[in-house]
Amino acid sequence: MTEATRTAGGAAGPSLDIAEVGAGIAANIGRVVQGKDDVVRLALVVLLAEGHLLIEDVPGVGKTTLAKALAASVDATVRRIQFTPDLLPSDVTGVAVYDQESRAFEFKPGAIFANIVVADEINRASPKTQSALLECMEERQVTVDGVSYELARPFMVMATQNPLEMEGTYPLPEAQRDRFTARVSMGYPGREAELAMLDERATADPLTSLSPVADAATVRDLVEAVGTLYVSDAVRRYVVGLVEATRRSPHLRLGASPRAGLQLLRAARASAALAGRDHVLPDDVQQLAAPVLAHRLLLTADAALGRRSTEQVVAELLSTVPVPRGR
Repeated sequence: MTEATRTAGGAAGPSLDIAEVGAGIAANIGRVVQGKDDVVRLALVVLLAEGHLLIEDVPGVGKTTLAKALAASVDATVRRIQFTPDLLPSDVTGVAVYDQESRAFEFKPGAIFANIVVADEINRASPKTQSALLECMEERQVTVDGVSYELARPFMVMATQNPLEMEGTYPLPEAQRDRFTARVSMGYPGREAELAMLDERATADPLTSLSPVADAATVRDLVEAVGTLYVSDAVRRYVVGLVEATRRSPHLRLGASPRAGLQLLRAARASAALAGRDHVLPDDVQQLAAPVLAHRLLLTADAALGRRSTEQVVAELLSTVPVPRGR
């Protein structure tokens, strides 16, 4: 079983079982998000990979509920930003305000200064406001008037997005989508889960009853431990092979970036840790290939006309790239 043996400051401390802590967080989220175990697990993978999650689906299927449930399960600072067409970049990052008493500019932090940021309906904001997240998500800092301010760790953006066919949405630019570790679709709940929802939410919101089962320091320890999991040279080559295959695919006009390979490996480490292993298997990479790679790819015109999806292209590439054997 994988264990983390460091505190956030690097000193030796009580061991933390990654799989056990992860199972506790997942069970807590499952009290609210029912019948979506795979989606909940992917959210945990992204959290432990120190990445960001894009949740895409039609309104009303629980995108924001999933983000809020994860935030409520970790005792850390949480901010929610409702993205609208009139939202300004300074509303997200903060602004320098002139103080007449001190005769100096004082920085007023924006909503991005939190451990977990719920960016609701991110594609309803203008591209100018969306771009305010680029530096935050990649470098985990905010630069205002030439001064950089670090963001707290852990830092995770959980963004919800409506399908582009819906009215009043702006497509996320390629650079923005590439900063999301993974994309997930909630889908409609099963019949039993939807019946249970009708009973449980008739009089109260179950989110209000959720209590944290982990804190920010624990998550930092788990993230550090996940980064030390063993990855064989064969598995590394497998990741690079998959990324390179997207760049050669005749169905794609834009393949995966080097950042995609880095985040695929980080996510595979987190998945292995949640499974209780201290090493990454090719299976971990295969299971996460579509969620991590598909949203970064752009189809050719012919592939789009043929109603081919990027998920289908990734699945086809998985069948062509040789899988390494053993650890």
